[in-house]
Amino acid sequence: MKRRDFLKYIGAGGLGTALGIFFGKKSAPPGANLIPYLIPPEDLIPGVASWFSSLCTQCDAGCGTIVRVMEGRAKKIEGNPKHPVNKGKLCARGQASLQALYNPDRIQGPMKRTGERGSGKFKEISWDEALKTVARQIGDIKEKDGGQGLFVLSSSLGGHLGKLIGDFTRASGSSNYLQYELFQQRNLQFANKASMGIQAIPHYDIGNTKYLLSFGADFSSTWISPVNYSYGYGEMRQSDPRRRGRLVQVEPRMSLTGANADEWVPAKPGTEGVLALAIAYAIVEEGYYKGSDSARWKAALKKFNPGAASKITEVEKKRIYHIAEEFAGTRPSLALAGETLSSYENGVSGVVAVNILNHLAGNLGAKGGVRPNPEDFHTLKATGGLDFKKSIRTLAEKASSGKVKALLVYNTNPVFTTPAEVGLNGSLDKIPFIASLASFMDETTAMADIILPVHTSLEDWGDDIASPSVGVPVATLMQPVVSPYYDTRGAGDIFLSLAGRLRNEAERTEVKGLYKDFFTPSLTAKNFQEYLKGAWRDFYRKDKTAAASSLTFEGFWNGLLRDGGWWPTKRHSRKKMALTVGKVKGLLPAGQAPFKGDENEYPFYLLPYAQAGYYDGRGANLPWLQELADPMTSVVWGSWVEINPATAKKLGIKEGELLSVESPYGQIKVPAYLYAGIRPDTVAVPIGQGHSIYGRYAKDRGANPIEILPAVWDRDSGAMALNVTRVSIKKTSGAADLVKLGASTNDYGRPIAQTITPHEYQKIKKEKV
Repeated sequence: MKRRDFLKYIGAGGLGTALGIFFGKKSAPPGANLIPYLIPPEDLIPGVASWFSSLCTQCDAGCGTIVRVMEGRAKKIEGNPKHPVNKGKLCARGQASLQALYNPDRIQGPMKRTGERGSGKFKEISWDEALKTVARQIGDIKEKDGGQGLFVLSSSLGGHLGKLIGDFTRASGSSNYLQYELFQQRNLQFANKASMGIQAIPHYDIGNTKYLLSFGADFSSTWISPVNYSYGYGEMRQSDPRRRGRLVQVEPRMSLTGANADEWVPAKPGTEGVLALAIAYAIVEEGYYKGSDSARWKAALKKFNPGAASKITEVEKKRIYHIAEEFAGTRPSLALAGETLSSYENGVSGVVAVNILNHLAGNLGAKGGVRPNPEDFHTLKATGGLDFKKSIRTLAEKASSGKVKALLVYNTNPVFTTPAEVGLNGSLDKIPFIASLASFMDETTAMADIILPVHTSLEDWGDDIASPSVGVPVATLMQPVVSPYYDTRGAGDIFLSLAGRLRNEAERTEVKGLYKDFFTPSLTAKNFQEYLKGAWRDFYRKDKTAAASSLTFEGFWNGLLRDGGWWPTKRHSRKKMALTVGKVKGLLPAGQAPFKGDENEYPFYLLPYAQAGYYDGRGANLPWLQELADPMTSVVWGSWVEINPATAKKLGIKEGELLSVESPYGQIKVPAYLYAGIRPDTVAVPIGQGHSIYGRYAKDRGANPIEILPAVWDRDSGAMALNVTRVSIKKTSGAADLVKLGASTNDYGRPIAQTITPHEYQKIKKEKV
């Protein structure tokens, strides 16, 4: 570096003291990092860490975090000890989100497509050009057809960003705002609304129950709110020294939760709902249910009696009666309808069956049972309930028919998380214009014409209303803990900027009336921080509890930033939950859930499942999660198929051999893992690997089992079914890549792990006494 340039940048660093870290970031010379700060900003002390409260966005649980920052760099993420959802704990995915911030494969600035769609070929452009292009497309659609040709697709958003995107979509003249994720719990929510009248996920009070009967809910690893449920599970096991809580896990493939259970019940795939109703029938038959309508329940459940159900589920009749006796006789008890159960084609019926079981055992509304969450958090209820009429299937069908003129995508990757039979790639290719708001180049973003790079969660503002909550309202605030690392912007700021450009265009072209909705106060905020603060100011004015917590709004707002959110302790829902025979009679399962494929040609049930680190695939680009050993198999950096050892022996398959797993809809190649915790007629493959594009850590690694699934949707909830196909397995050519973390008992002469016999220990103990 020349002496003149060195002095110039030293001067810029001094000026940055007054203007803050953002100016210093812009002034830094490329590749020059000789001295981080000659004169640091006033809120930064070199060598001293600062901690900021924020929000984890790696799943929809809404956990609170605290982030350790030193000299302007985020160093460590932990759970917020004040937060009622995760209570200071944080899963591996949450802690690994630090690598999203510093990931070398982040999109560093706006880009425009130069090659074929899906090729990943783009060139850098300015923010002005990118926003101008997107705004022009939206304006043209609004002027030509009123705006209905615009579709907006995002991940599940429970806070004010979702509300802003919804307002923007409506202002554009469109009613086509969809939210999609692979594990969206649509069947669970629909079943709760149909049977109990609440379109929400209730609070499963695991911590206070004494008998937990789980139907495929892997709450220790991935199901809904794993940190909260794992904490509750620990309380269930240890809070009462007189009686240890009992866990019974029903599932064809043993999950991490199943491995921690007192009893594992490997029911036949697709029959778990029948088993739940058989237990319910036994409760009524044996007189454990004391309701006046017991005769009606007995008649409604008669065909699910334990004798008949035993033949369907392959669970012994005696065992069914034993579980019913324990479940009804232990107070309180709780049954869970997990992802395995709800992912069948009749997933809604399975969830309803578990709701019936909870009703007959007296668990609805009870401490230690199923407790309603607040449905109305005043003005903080930012995005209403899930619209069951709109799903990713809606977008695919509309795009195929040419009704989608432009698509804005934010933070979701449906090309990866939908079966190849859906043909979403081909459907998206028919859309004239696609813009993606993303941090990484994934399979869906590669289909875009314009890419608008967004901040990571550590650089942005936001909030989230936890769903499910913990019996009381919980809203978590997200704040930027570091300055933006690249030339990215917050998603909220991008939508507000687009609204501003459309207002300006309207004033120039004298069609202001057509764009009048963009002049509403909700879309005229200077930036998303101002928008978010204004929304919380409205809440502060209307909510007596919030107003009482501070004399001024600024004091209240600073308290939110300090604590990480808002959660009153005494605002429980008074909503009552109850089932009647009439409500559920038409929702009962007809028998085993259907599976595609001839049994002779495809003899095995396929169970794709969410993996602890990769979840729905979003974690595959973080090397910490790739290196994280799977808790049940210890496999790292790849995919595998789990097969029972007896089945493997019969087929002559050895662990590590490459297998072809073929369904009527395609095939994948994965190495075999011999796993005793799975039924002999079933195989399982984790979801999350198999990306064709998603950065250097995820690309071309492993296989994606979703690719070989049929396109099966629930008629009522719009949910996509995962457990719906049979497969065949056979050895195939090619290099197998099964990498496991292992241990050795041989220390090769080094005194690494010193041991003594029990006799020697007792001798030493006596000598010390």
